[in-house]
This record gives sequence, structure tokens and C-alpha cells, in this order.
Amino acid sequence: MKLIIQRVKKASVIVENKLVGKIGQGMLIFVGIENKDSDNQTAKKMAEKVLKLRIFSDTNDKMNLSVTDIKGEILVVSQFTLIADTSGGNRPFFGNAAPPEIAEPVLNTFIEELKKSGLNIQTGKFGAKMQIDLTNDGPVTIIL
Repeated sequence: MKLIIQRVKKASVIVENKLVGKIGQGMLIFVGIENKDSDNQTAKKMAEKVLKLRIFSDTNDKMNLSVTDIKGEILVVSQFTLIADTSGGNRPFFGNAAPPEIAEPVLNTFIEELKKSGLNIQTGKFGAKMQIDLTNDGPVTIIL
């Protein structure tokens, strides 16, 4: 499982010209799920890590606060292209990305674990072509 986490002032996702998710200050998280991620333990551990990750500034402008501390919001977007292997040439290979029947349940576990925090958790639409709009804050981008 690979996550790209961006600290944002705001973010939104549109599918087929309809707004399906929108947040204010918090995290935009792109999620890629690999074939080996078929158990839900990885999703649960990653959700726990995300909620505790201290990437927000405190009063001294130090990254010392978590999304939970600031009562931020989270937008989760599935993105199988994070699993691309480009070692063999110029065309990315996606064979290590989990197929939908594996990836979607793992993604849903990740989202459900985040929702237990009580924060506003929004999502894109699994498997859809999406347009993402964001205002990056920092910029701060973390790869997990």
C-alpha cells in the first residue's frame, strides 16, 4: 500500500461533472493498493499512522500537530497509478496494482478506520476518472 499525503488548505474531487468530495484544511491522500495488500491489517496500520502524522504547524510554526489535533478534514482518492513500475522502460507497468476485487475492500477498510477518528472524511469514486482540485499548504507532501 502506498500513500501520497498532501497537506492542503482545501481540496475537492469531481466525477462526471459532479462534486463528490470536498474538504477544507487537512489532508488529500492518494492511495495505491498492491497485490500483496489483500489483508486489512496494512490498511488499519496506515490509517493509524495518517491520523498521528505530525505535519501541521503549531504556534511556533513547527510541524508538531496531527490532523486529529487540528480537527482537520481528509479527502481520500484511490490511485492505482501509484503502483507503477517504470524500471523496464518508458511505459509504466501496472501489474503489481491490486485488481478491483482486492483493492476496493482494502481501500474501504482504510476509509472506515479514518472515519473512527470522528473527522470529516470525504472520498473520490473508486475506479472513476476524477478531477482533483487542491490548494497545497507548504507545500508538504509525504510518501508512506
